[in-house]
Amino acid sequence: MAEIEKKFYVLRAVNGKENKVKEYLEAEIRNRNYQDRITQIVIPTEKVMQNRNGKKTVKERAFLPGYIIVEAALDGEIAHFLKGINFVVGFLGGGDPAPLRASEVARLLGKADELQEQSEEFEVDFIVGETVKINVGPFTGFHGEIEEIYPDKKKIKVMVKIFGRKSPLELGYLQVEKE
Repeated sequence: MAEIEKKFYVLRAVNGKENKVKEYLEAEIRNRNYQDRITQIVIPTEKVMQNRNGKKTVKERAFLPGYIIVEAALDGEIAHFLKGINFVVGFLGGGDPAPLRASEVARLLGKADELQEQSEEFEVDFIVGETVKINVGPFTGFHGEIEEIYPDKKKIKVMVKIFGRKSPLELGYLQVEKE
């Protein structure tokens, strides 16, 4: 039997329901024996570090909320099946599903892989002028005021009073906690 030509398409889903759609799709593909026609379902995600109430948490969130990338051989039956899944709004672009170009697929899937492997990103909610407490290093327990924020280096400049004099310290996001 000849290999069926498959292309990548983008399904639009209800925001926040991407994982439900993927689970349901995978179950239905097995039940209907569509494994040869729909081979990949990808939800591009990224890891984000959040600082909530002084606690560092890692959260995974959709990199492209509301979109699911599907590799499939679209004939009428498969296109209709994909559109009929709960929480699926339709294909990107509306009417006739248009396949992604090879460069777009490489960029999207490469970006998804890169985001998965990337060291955790930080979601910063520090504000210049805010007071923080240092929790790591030789100045543990000291309090200081944020002078500058360097999101590209994931650091902040904090002015700390040491022996009655203000001194600048450059600290990583994880070395301080909000007051």
